[in-house]
Formats: sequence, C-alpha cells, structure tokens
Amino acid sequence: MTAPTPPPPPAGPREFPCGACGARLEFAAGADRMRCPYCGSEERVPTATRQIREHDVRSLFTLRPATQVAEYRFVCRGCGAHVQGDHLAGSCQFCAAPLVTDTSEDTQVVPEAVLPFAVDRPAAREALGTWARSRWFAPGSLKRVNEAERFRSTYLPHWTFDAQTVSQYRGQRGEHYWVTETYTTQQDGKTVTQTRQVRRTRWYPASGRVSRFFDDVLVNGTTRLAPERVEKLRPWPLEGARPYAHEYLAGHEALRYDVEPEQGLENAKQVMAGTIEQDCRRDIGGDEQRVASVSTAYSRVTGKLVLLPVWAGAYLHGGRSWQVVVNGCTGEVQGERPYSAVKITAAVLVAIALIALAVFLFLQYG
Repeated sequence: MTAPTPPPPPAGPREFPCGACGARLEFAAGADRMRCPYCGSEERVPTATRQIREHDVRSLFTLRPATQVAEYRFVCRGCGAHVQGDHLAGSCQFCAAPLVTDTSEDTQVVPEAVLPFAVDRPAAREALGTWARSRWFAPGSLKRVNEAERFRSTYLPHWTFDAQTVSQYRGQRGEHYWVTETYTTQQDGKTVTQTRQVRRTRWYPASGRVSRFFDDVLVNGTTRLAPERVEKLRPWPLEGARPYAHEYLAGHEALRYDVEPEQGLENAKQVMAGTIEQDCRRDIGGDEQRVASVSTAYSRVTGKLVLLPVWAGAYLHGGRSWQVVVNGCTGEVQGERPYSAVKITAAVLVAIALIALAVFLFLQYG
C-alpha cells in the first residue's frame, strides 16, 4: 500500500517587526503573545487554524528538504550541535565552544508541535541561582552561567509515538504455600527442637495475550545533552502543546535533532516493552511471575516531532565544559557541577584550625 503523502512543510523563517518601533518581536513566555524587548509593544500569536496531527511513521522515515525555522543557522565546533535562531550567537549553549555559520545541506522532518515557553528569563535565572547556591564547594564560574551569552532559550527536539500493540507471552505463575519446618536450637545450654512456618513457591506454566494502545510515548531527539539529564527534566505538560508556528520561536533558538526517527521509534519500543512486561505479569497473576518471552506486534504506528522548551547554558572550568538546563515550563533545574579545589582546601584548613583551637582551649582550661 502506498504511504500517504505528507503535508507540505511550513514556509521558511519569518520576521516579526514591531509595529511601534520596528525592532523584532519575541515570543513572551507564558503570555501567548509576542512582545518587543525595547518598547514593550505586544501582538497576540494568531489562533491556530489546524490541529496537531499524528503522521504515519513511513512519512517520518521519508526525509524532506530541511525547513529553516529561523534566519540564522549555526553549527558548534565543539559538540557538533546544529542550532537555528533569529539572532547572532558566538558560543554554544551546550558546551561553550565557538559557533560558526552552518552551510551544510540538510534533510529533516518538519516540527508538528511546539510546547511554548512558560518560564521567562528572570524566573529561569532565579531557579538557576537557587540551584547554584545549593551546590556546596562549586566554583564561581557556575554562578556566572546565567549570563546572557551563556544562558539561552532553546527548543529541544523530541519524538512522540503512538502504537497499538498485541503481545503474546510465555512464562510462569508462582503461588505461595507454607510448610512446617522442624529445627533445633540452643536454649539455656540445652538443645531443643522447635518448628516454624516457611514459605515456598509452586510454579505453573503460563501463557497468554495482552494488548495496549500507547499514546504520545516521548523520546529524546538529541544527544547534545546527557540522556539522564533530559529525562530528569520531566514531566512535560504535553497537553499544552500547540500546532507548530514560527511565532513561538521568535527570539528563541531551536536545536536540530540528531536521533533519526527510525532510531527514535526503536527507543520508544524499548519504553513500551517495560509497560508490556508489567501487563504480562498482571495477566499471569499469582503471587510471583516469571516472564520468559514476549512477542509484540505493532499496528497503527504514528509519530511526530515536538519542540520542548529549555533554558540552556554551559561554562568552562578545569579545561572542560559543564552543562546546566532549566525546564522552560516547570523551572526544574538539572546540570553538572565540578568541585572547587580552592574552596575545598580552604574549608579543610578552617576545619583543622577550629579543631586545633578546640584542643588548645581544652588543654589550657579543661
């Protein structure tokens, strides 16, 4: 059967001049409107004329000419990140290495949805500052990560997948029973015989079928941030996602995905597998379960590319870069931190001095 023809990609990058002063408007976090950073004039983001659509995965696997979502395209000389934005930038927010103009040819899936920023720069800087102050023995460079050039609003690419699954399983059901066991022990120097109840398990063969529909299984689409760090930024309020429109990216940047949709689907299947195994265990029942094998058939598999908001920054310390990211919807902070040898040494010396003082006072007046 011929795969459905995908919708045409949206038009290229647009400029949004301020009607009052001519400067570029920027999407204002949490306001559903664009705002001029100079004169404060505002314009509402137009109401979407379409719904967010799920696409047959075959259309995701058929790459289309790249859609440039912003005027400028950069590539990082350090980590290789491809970033698009409507303003010039000199360093990468993910590794602090220099950015250069990206002139490469590219093919990519068009974003279908975007989760707009709800946390603005002051709130993100406050969250980051609170987090930084709680890092004991952190170097001073960590506290400077929220400087404008190092700390920028960026949309991270994610895949979401839907699928109907039917799984055949084989395993064992364990049922507990109790037996009386006789044993000897020493009491008051004498050997005595006692009994106790011991739990045992009988195992019975089990097999069956379970089915489940998965909706919006979320998969990280970039390797530029450590997967465990991106995972800890969850949860994302995906119910607030909007059909993709250039207005949401005005004044912000977007990271190009490097996890291709084929790999994204395989990663999603691994996520589904954990839930399917739990379904199998519930279906087996009993007191314990063993799952020997699971064979899953997938149908109605669809997916889409979604852009999720973060405030990202990187700083250099000890000859390497360290990342910090803030969830652009919830304010959750995740990041790396080195330890300052100077601060640790100073703390140790202070501790030694206090101990020496206490010993001296004890010997003098104790």
